[in-house]
Amino acid sequence: MAGSETIVDIRRLSSLAEFSEALKLQQRVWGFADSELLPLRFFVVASKIGGQVFGGYHDGGMVGFCLAVPGLKPDGRPFIHSHMLGVLPEYRDAGVGRRLKLRQRTDALARGIDLVEWTFDPLEIKNAFFNIERLGAIVRRYVENEYGATSSPLHGGLPTDRCVAEWWIGSPRVEALIAGRKLQRPVEERIAVPGGMERWRREEPARAREIQRANAARFQRYFERGLAVSGFERTATEGIYLLGPWE
Repeated sequence: MAGSETIVDIRRLSSLAEFSEALKLQQRVWGFADSELLPLRFFVVASKIGGQVFGGYHDGGMVGFCLAVPGLKPDGRPFIHSHMLGVLPEYRDAGVGRRLKLRQRTDALARGIDLVEWTFDPLEIKNAFFNIERLGAIVRRYVENEYGATSSPLHGGLPTDRCVAEWWIGSPRVEALIAGRKLQRPVEERIAVPGGMERWRREEPARAREIQRANAARFQRYFERGLAVSGFERTATEGIYLLGPWE
């Protein structure tokens, strides 16, 4: 079992052997059917077109990876779309995901890119806290069933609703939160996610779906008002998205 301060080596991946390791790790983390796995050639292409493919290694083996591709906004602004980040279960409290994201940030800033985006499941409380409070991402968009139904046990058969994380990597907000400084922003609305969602996906999918559907309506209503998620609180029983005005 990895400790909280496990030393992990973060490397840029470039060889077919390294990409094959990441492919196997993808299968272990998500449990996708073979037809749903990102293929080896996608890793190859991403590495050659300005994307980011990084791996985290401990004791000689890959324990995490991230894969990102370059993108362009409608106004021509370049950004990085971070499509997939996976860490072995036994290393998820060892800081591997954070190390991989910070390597992404360093690499993007060195290229003059100030925005990294990715999607995440709003029902995953731990991941939401990491994205918003540890990294400093904000959320202003909610997409229903972004990827369609998947075979992954992690998705529990629910529609793949996703929040879009915007990580403005050169902003004072991000710099402060990465340094561990707490920020205070006005809060106008809250959206709560019960802590039992992982079990409910498996045992009470109809109940999990109802919570997902109700929260989707709240997110979309608040985003239409111009609010953004800029904070996240955790209690013993739930996670709470904090929404307020955003410049």
